[in-house]
Amino acid sequence: MKKFSLKSSLLLFLAAFIWGVAFVAQSVGMDYMGPLTFNGARFLMGSLVLLPFVLLRRKQNKKAGRAPASLKTTIIGGVCCGLALCSAALFQQYGIMYTTVGKAGFITTLYIILVPFFGIFLKKRIPGKVWIGAVIAAAGMYLLCMSERLALSRGDTLVFICAILFSVHILVIDHFSPMADGVELSCIQFLTAGIIGSMGAILFEQPTLQCLIDGIIPLAYAGILSSGVAYTLQVVGQKDMDPTVASLILSMESVFSALAGWMILHQKLSGRELFGCVLVFTAVILVQLPEKKHKMAK
Repeated sequence: MKKFSLKSSLLLFLAAFIWGVAFVAQSVGMDYMGPLTFNGARFLMGSLVLLPFVLLRRKQNKKAGRAPASLKTTIIGGVCCGLALCSAALFQQYGIMYTTVGKAGFITTLYIILVPFFGIFLKKRIPGKVWIGAVIAAAGMYLLCMSERLALSRGDTLVFICAILFSVHILVIDHFSPMADGVELSCIQFLTAGIIGSMGAILFEQPTLQCLIDGIIPLAYAGILSSGVAYTLQVVGQKDMDPTVASLILSMESVFSALAGWMILHQKLSGRELFGCVLVFTAVILVQLPEKKHKMAK
């Protein structure tokens, strides 16, 4: 069993912080370019950042005599993951245009609860804690997102669809990751999402070089730090960390998004919305807690 590691915990904590602040970068990026342009550029950056790691790992595997994963499987898996990632990120990017980054962070985190429910279609059992977490999350979503007209705002709806698509993305990764190298799979998925986003940008947004230059700071943060650096921190941090503890630390991303939105963009949440955030975060933590193992009767 993997033991607790302070170094690994700090690496995962830093990854969660980077991802949380990335919501701010995504929001600010919309001041300079459209959602398709932003996503296309950031994912292409992410693939370029991971490329040296792909080459390094291939060199290390060759030196160690380890056979590389099937190239065909890795490419197919990377493309499928890229399609799911591109769809989820696009809904998130459009959603952030119409809601606060704090709310977007907590709504996106609902994928942790949605994934077990989608497991029904894969004939997987849903633990009781997931049902309880779903009820708590629903109450949190009501307080966080419902207006006096009892309707979700456009931005909240788009981000919730994004959470559903990220759940699909996780299940696709879960299917292909055992058969492929994780870094190569991620690099190809970023490349796929980047190409699709860029093609969409050319067709619908007519991006210019100047808009990319003007928005280079949020773009570089989302592309280099959020995609390349944070992903690497996650891979290294999870190596010596229990997966349950790792997921608990990474879920802090939603808290950091709210804090970053408040400190950097001066976006405030009402008392009702803050309590909704607390309920959603409680549900996320509950779902990730390990189940008690019942002792076998002698």
